[in-house]
Amino acid sequence: MAPRRSKNTKSPQIFSHEFFIQNHADIVSCIAMVFVIGLIFQATTPIASLFITLQHNQTINDSVTGDSTIVYGTGSRDLFTVCFYCLVCIVVHAVIQEYLLDKLNRKMHLSKVKHSKFNESGQLLVFFLASALWGADLFFRENYITSVNQLWEGYPHNQLPFIVKFFFIIQISYWLHNFPELYFQKVRKEEIPSRVQYTALYLSLIAAAYFLNFNRVALCLLVLHYTAEFLYHTALLCHYSEKTDLAASIFMVFDVLFVLVRLGSFTLAVLTFWIGLAQSNQASIDLVTGNYNTNFVRMVSLAAVCLSQAGLMWNFITFQLRKFREKSASSSSRKPRSPTKKKQPPAKPIAAEELDSLPEVDQNSATENGNVRARKAKK
Repeated sequence: MAPRRSKNTKSPQIFSHEFFIQNHADIVSCIAMVFVIGLIFQATTPIASLFITLQHNQTINDSVTGDSTIVYGTGSRDLFTVCFYCLVCIVVHAVIQEYLLDKLNRKMHLSKVKHSKFNESGQLLVFFLASALWGADLFFRENYITSVNQLWEGYPHNQLPFIVKFFFIIQISYWLHNFPELYFQKVRKEEIPSRVQYTALYLSLIAAAYFLNFNRVALCLLVLHYTAEFLYHTALLCHYSEKTDLAASIFMVFDVLFVLVRLGSFTLAVLTFWIGLAQSNQASIDLVTGNYNTNFVRMVSLAAVCLSQAGLMWNFITFQLRKFREKSASSSSRKPRSPTKKKQPPAKPIAAEELDSLPEVDQNSATENGNVRARKAKK
């Protein structure tokens, strides 16, 4: 169900930019429904199933028990599935924006800059939380936690269960849908470069891990990273909501967890690409079996993970140093200064004529202080 517009909103001109922005959820919903309705008719079922159902499936029969299991591989037809679920992500994005974030924004009366940042953190918070919980469930369901050797043993991992393949399809679709959302959400020009940068980084790394059959190590790295990012955006939302004490506490937990996640990610990458996969290394790429375990691919994959972790750590360190300098500067400016005594100007000497007009007590004190000017001798 697409979000409804307010009754007071004026209808823009049809086929204008504002028309597409206000009604993009309804338009995308209609396009997605065309593919769903296509499953009903026999003539259009092959085309519609190409977009909706997961592709590259095969059935494996167990010769001992006689049971059959459906597993999924990777291939070019996954791009059609990604396009359909990208439409679904756009609709879900609009629903979260309309029924959750916009209502919170009306209550808090944020500025335009904070309004945009709040929406961005709110959307990412929901996605990171759902993905971290989903990924952790897959991590335990597939028994990857029993032994770290399963991250590289049995490579290539091109026989995926349905739920694991669907997880990566949703991941690629979500980060791909962020590009049209820059237009639909009317993101400010100043924010577009940073959003495009981290979206392209997520999309390229996840898609590469998926199509190169490094899905197990990618799943572990994503769960670790998404958990830390969930805490970060939770702290940001508390900060925008002016709950400074709660935000400071969450930021402290995030600082510790961020460093641990970077170390854990670096360790897993070295164990998998440098040590584990090196045991079954081959000379060339085998496209038929999906085996990309060559020295070049492994080193490029290891470098990509390590450089991304090093970049995140560098940004974290520079931010902490800048924050420390600002805190030191503010504390030094607030330091109380010792009051300096002002020098009193020397007392102006009193003329003798003025001294005679003073009372006797004042005449004595003035005389003791040496403020009496000698009378000029009369000629």
